[in-house]
Amino acid sequence: MSTILVTGGTGALGRHLTERLRTDGHEVRVLSRHSRPYAVDLRRGGSTLDEAVTGVDTVVHCASTPRGGDEQAAENLLAAARRAGVGHLVYISIVGVDRVPFGYYRTKFAVERLVEESGIGWTVLRTTQFHDLLLTVFEGLGRLPVLLLPSRVKDQPIEVTEVADRLAELAGGGPAGRVEDMGGPEVRTLDSLARSYLRATGRRRAVVRVPLRGAAYRAFRAGSHLAPERAVGKGTFEEFLAARAGRGRVGE
Repeated sequence: MSTILVTGGTGALGRHLTERLRTDGHEVRVLSRHSRPYAVDLRRGGSTLDEAVTGVDTVVHCASTPRGGDEQAAENLLAAARRAGVGHLVYISIVGVDRVPFGYYRTKFAVERLVEESGIGWTVLRTTQFHDLLLTVFEGLGRLPVLLLPSRVKDQPIEVTEVADRLAELAGGGPAGRVEDMGGPEVRTLDSLARSYLRATGRRRAVVRVPLRGAAYRAFRAGSHLAPERAVGKGTFEEFLAARAGRGRVGE
């Protein structure tokens, strides 16, 4: 089995991926800003990053933030990987990054290009949004007496553990380039998903659809972030909510 470094290995996706890789028999190193011994801020790089990639066969790059810095982080990671002779880098991206003019999507697309041009064998997997993200959004919006949602926008949420399983499969193989997208099992309107959240949490909120402006909103409204032809996910949003409720983690 191989030695695999997972960046963002303590995050929602990284935790599941790390567990799956270890179950498969790989030696796994976890890199994040606070995980020892490889506590690294990728935006700054440094000697600990070089130590983390030394002797690694494959890097799975899951670390990302909408607060900025992803491109610099990727440049530092790729430079360290080249110095260490890493043979394969797997990057997790988002469906529609090349079609939706939204700031975070543009950054993800820019990182894809850095990976492709790095000189390292690469694999890129794009997925639709995780169930966890929708839950976070609805929890935030649910603090108001009225739940405001962009009108005429749909989503196709996917279970994060299914993405972790696919990433583990890709990490265990060789560079495959841009692989087929992964989408959740259903394309749903945001308000229908929000109503499922409200039922699961027992909250009472009026759901109000608000028209927005701008190119990004038009792209989301057109479904440029969806992959209905790749609806390979199995777990539904309602099943995700039920599982979280069973662990006492919905509507906390």
